[in-house]
Amino acid sequence: MAFSSYNPLTLSHMPEKSILDNLDGIESRFEEVSTLITDPAVIADMKRYVHLTREYKDLQKLVALTRRYRQLSDDAAEARSLLETESDADMREMARLQLEQSLAEMPGLEEQIKLQLIPADPEDARNAVLEIRAGTGGDEAAIFAGDLFKMYQRYCESRGWQFAVTSFTEGAAGGFKEVVVAVTGEGVYGILKYESGVHRVQRVPATETQGRIHTSAATVAVLPEAEPFDVEINEGLINWDTFRSGGAGGQNVNKVESGVRLRYPWRNPNTGVTEEILIECTETRDQPKNKERALSRLRTFIYDREHQKYVDDIASRRRTMVSTGDRSAKIRTYNYPQGRVTDHRINFTLYNLAAFMDGDIQPVIDRLIVAENAFRLQSAEL
Repeated sequence: MAFSSYNPLTLSHMPEKSILDNLDGIESRFEEVSTLITDPAVIADMKRYVHLTREYKDLQKLVALTRRYRQLSDDAAEARSLLETESDADMREMARLQLEQSLAEMPGLEEQIKLQLIPADPEDARNAVLEIRAGTGGDEAAIFAGDLFKMYQRYCESRGWQFAVTSFTEGAAGGFKEVVVAVTGEGVYGILKYESGVHRVQRVPATETQGRIHTSAATVAVLPEAEPFDVEINEGLINWDTFRSGGAGGQNVNKVESGVRLRYPWRNPNTGVTEEILIECTETRDQPKNKERALSRLRTFIYDREHQKYVDDIASRRRTMVSTGDRSAKIRTYNYPQGRVTDHRINFTLYNLAAFMDGDIQPVIDRLIVAENAFRLQSAEL
């Protein structure tokens, strides 16, 4: 929730029957935000407008749940009244059924309302930058990084998200030493953030002649994409270079300098040291588009670095590694001989590795979300 007049932690010790008393201000705030986002002065202030539209979406969900809960509460009260005063058997049976149905649905709605009342990570609604890098294991690690790339590509396609490669370095035997992808869609970061960490694979590499099982690793980092007004960049300080893209693509790739490289001096606010940021983009054959995407990556890089203290603080408060974004923690093992995938954060194993690598990763993400929500509810004492 994003409005200052509402503190979800005031619900900490409330009795269940009083949940509606704590929702009185929700609908009035929803109407207020609904009006504000149509105000030309607000629309002209892009930062405020985006903030309010996100709040509107959050409130919209909560208002719908609240209205349904109120209706069930009223239905239950009416049914109880009929049971106390009505003598007709048929009417009493209808009232009894109505009361049972209302009371059966209300606990689930209460849990949903409580989750909506806990402030969500404000970055969950953002698009994401997905970075996959080969770790220990040489050529096999690069091949595994390529397998993870395909897994995420298929998963994102199944959700209708846009999946655009912005830069990559191929491995000598296939796969990638490094690949960076921009993922665009609704609530992308809030879902993909659970994938940050070290992914370990156990299998017999194609290059192994003795049939021995090797263990290799790749790291995945999921960053919230920065918006233009999140980071201030002095474009006059950017040093641009152009170069010819490599790889497939015919004569255009060999003759046209469509690839772009930027260097930007950035003062790290945490250390006070000025660093040079180097970013390349060869995604398209259109140089202006590559420049635009390189700038987007620069904003995301700076945003991520400047907000790392915030991320660390959130992680320490959560005391959980489910969604901290810890990129050094081993989060998952892919065991090919046994056909299993194990997520170590929630001690959950699936024996359907082939489908998982084909992009069917939602079952694990769902359980990670459930574990995170349970922790959030416990932490807020809801």
